Amino acid sequence: MHKRPLVLPTLTLLTLSITSHFALADRNKGKVPIVTPECSDIAVCKQQGIFTNPFEEPLVTGEFPDQNNTNITNPLNNYPDNGKCEENEDGVLKCKPAAGSLALLNDGRILYFNALEGTENVEYNALLEIGSAIINDQTRVLTMKNDNASWIAPSPVDAGANPDGNDSETIIGDITGFLGTSLPLDLNTDDDRTNNDGALFCADLVGLPNGELMAVGGTDYYHEPGVNTSLLGEPINFGLSELEGLKNSRIFNPEDNSWRKTGDMNFGRWYPSALSLANGNVLVASGVTKLVKPVYLTRPETSGRNVTVTETYDTSCGEWTDNGPLAERSLPLYPRLHLLPNGHVFYNGGGQAFNPFGQSYDQALWNIVAAYDPQSKTWADLGFAGLPLHLSEAGISDLASFLNVTNTQADESLSGLLTGLTEEFISNPFDALAPIIDDPYRLADVQALLGAGFRGSTFSMMLPLTPDENGTYSKAEFLTAGGVLTGVAATSPGLYLGTNLARIDSVTIEGEKMLYDSRSTGSLQQGRWYGTGVLLPTGEVLVVSGADRDEVVLPGSGKPILKAEIFNPETETFEQVAEQNRPRTYHNSAALLPDGSVLIGGHAPINTAYAYSVTLPGFSPNDGRDPSFEIYKPSYMFGDRPAIGKRNKTVAVGERFAVGLKNTDAATAAMNANIESVVLIRRTNITHLIDGDQRSVILPIVRKTDRRVVVQMPTQQAVVPPGDYMLFVNARNENGELVPSASKAITVTGELSAMCQ
Repeated sequence: MHKRPLVLPTLTLLTLSITSHFALADRNKGKVPIVTPECSDIAVCKQQGIFTNPFEEPLVTGEFPDQNNTNITNPLNNYPDNGKCEENEDGVLKCKPAAGSLALLNDGRILYFNALEGTENVEYNALLEIGSAIINDQTRVLTMKNDNASWIAPSPVDAGANPDGNDSETIIGDITGFLGTSLPLDLNTDDDRTNNDGALFCADLVGLPNGELMAVGGTDYYHEPGVNTSLLGEPINFGLSELEGLKNSRIFNPEDNSWRKTGDMNFGRWYPSALSLANGNVLVASGVTKLVKPVYLTRPETSGRNVTVTETYDTSCGEWTDNGPLAERSLPLYPRLHLLPNGHVFYNGGGQAFNPFGQSYDQALWNIVAAYDPQSKTWADLGFAGLPLHLSEAGISDLASFLNVTNTQADESLSGLLTGLTEEFISNPFDALAPIIDDPYRLADVQALLGAGFRGSTFSMMLPLTPDENGTYSKAEFLTAGGVLTGVAATSPGLYLGTNLARIDSVTIEGEKMLYDSRSTGSLQQGRWYGTGVLLPTGEVLVVSGADRDEVVLPGSGKPILKAEIFNPETETFEQVAEQNRPRTYHNSAALLPDGSVLIGGHAPINTAYAYSVTLPGFSPNDGRDPSFEIYKPSYMFGDRPAIGKRNKTVAVGERFAVGLKNTDAATAAMNANIESVVLIRRTNITHLIDGDQRSVILPIVRKTDRRVVVQMPTQQAVVPPGDYMLFVNARNENGELVPSASKAITVTGELSAMCQ
């Protein structure tokens, strides 16, 4: 039985049977209003924006009693309730999902799924109970229309992986008896249950060219070792919990709201990063197969570290391929990866790690930023994160590959390293040191030095890609802000308190060369761990949610940050804006919506101090997850805006197309006359602060009139990988401020590549 009152009491069936039809028509459809508070001071709203009131699914899991034997329309097949959880007759809580991960679909709906589902049922100690308490995560699809929100449950609701159990990678099989007698002690309990073998928690999300979404990896929960027996009729199931990464990949089809399995990866991955390549295929990197005890008896050389093998998914046949030994790299969990304009994949020196104890014996290599070439299937080291050093120019771009202990072609990496040193650095060391020689004071920048190196629990935001005068995209910039800094020791993944330091890293492409650079920017107004960044159509970056310290080190000990901030790309400074309503620390999420507002959700913390869920006075709310959402309306939504009329629904790479302008009134027409830029923004697929496909692309304007703007699509497919985007136009208002239109959905097509034979 559940012994602690962790949530509000829920309605009983008896209560339901005598309740009047309290908004029953809407509530049976899962519909609730989205309420924007009245703006008491329009000047403040125009400066800081405003948050709507929180809104959440008005249902919890449980069959709706059909009192009159009539068919009641209810998409979730549940009964109305305003609490967060329902307790069944066995004392088990079933709770509404929080948006730990979410994706914006092409029709404007939101797919999201839960994180750590079932932690509310831990009674004493999460470390000893989650192997049996946690279950597969629920998914939902949220529709927001005409200031109302409604929900449906996809099928299957938990995405359907491993219904017959996962092929868990346990260290040793069960202990089978002593002197012919069965023992209650098992070396693992991986086969005891099948409703926790395919959790979506800690998978990554990526958009496919056809508009579908793929979830890569996930979690299999069990105890290793554990006790699974009954004493005095009461079941006992506890032990040292293990979280194992899944090999599974699952695809969500927005047309019928269904999940299906696709090809399995070669390695189980928990916290992997996935992103779309220029040809529409998907790269996956990192993740860990066993989180708590990363010991693999069949391949001992891979023990004690994350998965170094990278794999590529062929969208034409649904199969994964190992990219080979030179494509291996030691990376943090959820490494911050981005697709560069030349088609290479950039690692930006950020990710997730478990502070202050460490995650991998070779994690000092995480400080080195690098780029992966999908054609040659090799990595090139570019620099030390946050410092103005050109490792590629120094001839040591193979350093990390050579130091990879599982690299079966280390001799080839050594050869490249020696060749680079002798032919490049020794012959012309000034190229490698050019940033320092040009400005030697950069190494005396204390802020840059403190903020250098691997950064944990921070976002890495690709800033808008801008063409040069020839229409070529040759430079990419990335904003990193907040998180936790690297510890004093090179092998320490990070400190405890959130930092306010921020920097912009850049990669400039010059033919075959890629030059890395970094500079400090203005700092956040508050140190912030686990803040989510959202790129706005104007090029500004909204930062929301998070806490003042690492909530994984000691869950429930942080203080939530409610004040949102916006980064101004022109001044490179942060400014505080409106305050969100709900604290959202661990497993928060956010996404840019088609109208230019931002959806904010999530908050699924680990049990307090790894014990049970309770809120400590004055600290982060830790008595369970928060299933609510709220919407931030930026300042540009409180005034006149430009408007898009007709446009192509599909455009190809390299195509020229017209964007119609909708002059509904004089004010809109005046804004349309001042169009300054046309922007494509990839639809959000976010989990744990990362969205590998995140990008904003400024399109060159060929000509414009008061009724339409003609723009040129990039000829570089890596700038706009095939998939679903939002099209915005930006105009200057009378105050010189950049104001975006609401967007129109647009799909980019390109040449897809098939590896399968």
